[in-house]
Amino acid sequence: MTTNGWSLQARDLTRVYRRGSEEIQALDGVSLSIKKGEFVSFVGSSGSGKTTLINLLGCLDNPSSGELELAGKTVFGKGKRLGEKELTQVRREVFGYIFQNFYLIPTLTVQENVALPLAFFRKPGGEEEVERLLKMLGMEHRMNHLPGQISGGEMQRVAIARALVNSPEILLADEPTGNLDTKRAGEIGEVLTELNRSSGLTIVMVTHNPELAQLAGRRIEMRDGRAFENQEGVTT
Repeated sequence: MTTNGWSLQARDLTRVYRRGSEEIQALDGVSLSIKKGEFVSFVGSSGSGKTTLINLLGCLDNPSSGELELAGKTVFGKGKRLGEKELTQVRREVFGYIFQNFYLIPTLTVQENVALPLAFFRKPGGEEEVERLLKMLGMEHRMNHLPGQISGGEMQRVAIARALVNSPEILLADEPTGNLDTKRAGEIGEVLTELNRSSGLTIVMVTHNPELAQLAGRRIEMRDGRAFENQEGVTT
């Protein structure tokens, strides 16, 4: 699906929220390009626009204005906009999502949690892929455990496996170590780095953790809804 080596291209993205008569500008004209196979981290204080931006890039939210192209295809902008059915397909086929709070279903086993996306996206070999991912992430011995029976670091590994089960082109990680101690956070950082290195998976990550941010090949700072980087690829 990717064309010209670019996974994502954003131009002048803005996002304005309304609270009563008040307007809050969460994102202020961000333009950036992310290449296929890059590992990019977004850092910044709370309220700087990090999560708003990653939600827009991942098609989980709509911008107030601006353009987003995904693998050369316009998602929104230029007078065009994908319909909800097409956006749902993009979310399922292109992106894998990792969140701070894991969002595992407590009544399902580790194996069942990882397999859950396969119920909505039929593809052959799903069961084998679940087992392969859990083995790759060192969780094969926990397959029949419930989330309440494993540690926070293990739960995040399960969440990563679930995000990868549909073989996404782009992995979006919003504060993936926010609920973990330093040791477990380091372990998750190693997992993400290895995924990027070994499989060329494009990773876009939001984090408050400076050590985790430094693992990425590119580091972009968010301030007051704007993006700042010294390297080519970002316009502030």
